Amino acid sequence: MSKLALEHFLPYRLNRLSSAVSQQFRAVYGPHYDLTVPEWRVLATLAQFDSMTAKAIGQHSSMHKTKVSRAVRALEERRWLTRRACEQDRREESLSLTAPGLHAYGEIVPRALAFEASILAALGSHAEPLLEALALMEARFPVA
Repeated sequence: MSKLALEHFLPYRLNRLSSAVSQQFRAVYGPHYDLTVPEWRVLATLAQFDSMTAKAIGQHSSMHKTKVSRAVRALEERRWLTRRACEQDRREESLSLTAPGLHAYGEIVPRALAFEASILAALGSHAEPLLEALALMEARFPVA
């Protein structure tokens, strides 16, 4: 029987790396705003698109609907987002950020971009080939 060295198995390495980067990135927004990863993703998605349904946020950010729901509720409790019934389908709600939500997002973005720049700088000449490889992998494994 063939054996697999898990620590060298690409899907496992990608998953571990994704988790590690996500947790380190949380230090950019977590201590200042006490946001969870899903809350940050909802905040960033709404800031990017202005208004979306929870279902669309989940699809865009690759999060399960329960995580999106909890994050939306937490951001709503902070008064960082509002809900309003969708005109096309009254069963769905359109979510958008409030002025305080947009303000927090505006304070986080420069830190987020600096975090990304530090990763790319650490990669040096390997940054561009890595970004190209990621694009190839995203094309090969599209997110549903």
